[in-house]
Amino acid sequence: MTEDKNFDDIAHKFVKNIYGSGKGEIRQAVIWHDIEQMLQCFPPDQPLHILDAGGGVAPISQPLAARGHRVTLCDLSSQMLELARQEIEQQGLLAQYQLVHSSVQSIGEHLASPPDVILFHAVLEWVAAPEQVLKDLLSHLRPGGVASVMFYNQTGLLFKNLVCGNLTHVEQGMPHRKRFKLQPPKGLQPDSVYQWMQDSGISLKGKTGVRTFHDYMRDTNIGDFTFEQVLALEQQLCRQEPFVSLGRYIHVWGQHNASSHQDENKDNR
Repeated sequence: MTEDKNFDDIAHKFVKNIYGSGKGEIRQAVIWHDIEQMLQCFPPDQPLHILDAGGGVAPISQPLAARGHRVTLCDLSSQMLELARQEIEQQGLLAQYQLVHSSVQSIGEHLASPPDVILFHAVLEWVAAPEQVLKDLLSHLRPGGVASVMFYNQTGLLFKNLVCGNLTHVEQGMPHRKRFKLQPPKGLQPDSVYQWMQDSGISLKGKTGVRTFHDYMRDTNIGDFTFEQVLALEQQLCRQEPFVSLGRYIHVWGQHNASSHQDENKDNR
């Protein structure tokens, strides 16, 4: 992958297939549980500045804006940003937003102040230099702020191919199949992402597997279950191993170590 992915050509398809599906509903539910935990890092009545980096149509930041928080939403895709604007306006939340047509790498040029919260969901696997992009983005977070990162899990991708019997594909190194436009070209190793966050001064507070078994079910139309049961069990299992590491995505969040940041500033004087 030589350049960052721009979803201009498939923005409507992306919104329908990713957000408007059972997969999207599970993803939204398990991440929102983590968001509630993250908010407890701040005083309950404190209005926050939230950076939704590469946020698409802002499915997570819209409920936060509805609570009175201020959101800077950026996206590389102008089409995705326009869909976001329409949806945000329909929800009566446009006054809470600053919409920026920008890459994640350039967002610092548009920030008047360091954000209290950075949301970076399902973007890392689409950029050409994920380690550098993540570290640069987290450098904008204010001391004591919280980072929320969701990424496509390489372990989950491997397990999916194994249980589907795609062993030749596995032996070939799982090269990206271009016909699957909504599937990232490759996953990220969880331990690498955790380390990059820690290198950026983030103390990890929680890890969640996003869709730990739903995507491995052979046929979601056959069996003795309801979608409500699937959702309940996903919520029950997603924060314990081995299920965290089997999630198709992993959501990891943590808080910027303010004391380390202050010590670093002293050393640089």
